[in-house]
Amino acid sequence: GNAPPGVDPEAFSWFQSVDADRSGYISVKELKQALVNSNWSTFNDETCLLMINMFDKTRSGRIDVYGFSALLRFIQQWKTLFQQYDRDQSGSISFNELQQAFSQMGYNLSPQFSQLLLARYAQRSSNPSIQLDRFIQICMQLQSTTDAFREKDTGLVGNVRLSYEDFLTMVVTRML
Repeated sequence: GNAPPGVDPEAFSWFQSVDADRSGYISVKELKQALVNSNWSTFNDETCLLMINMFDKTRSGRIDVYGFSALLRFIQQWKTLFQQYDRDQSGSISFNELQQAFSQMGYNLSPQFSQLLLARYAQRSSNPSIQLDRFIQICMQLQSTTDAFREKDTGLVGNVRLSYEDFLTMVVTRML
């Protein structure tokens, strides 16, 4: 058939090939099998789940062709940004590139924090770096938690006072 109104024909065609069970929806598992990083590794489960949840209007744990089309545009925007920060065109983002990316995005984060992210999200190697999927995941989580922090930091002073449960609520509602 033809692409529904408002859906890019290429996205529709890809949706049909990704929808392995022909349900008319894309699950996290199907999405994971469809997306690859520059090193041909599949996107990780956490990033796929974050993105499905972002475009799942029915809260069913899956997306329809419209959600998939929007998701592809979203990924393309992140990929363009990723490629800007991947200065050496290696297909991954190194420590220095990550530091520069955060700075250019307006985040004032310490080298120690970037090192922590590399330790958590990079593939183990002598020169750890971040693939596209983890870059999207980190940026989405950073943006989400920053938004939550700013809701509490009404005076924009860079500090907030929270109860433990308020903190947990922020994390659970933004990240899971």
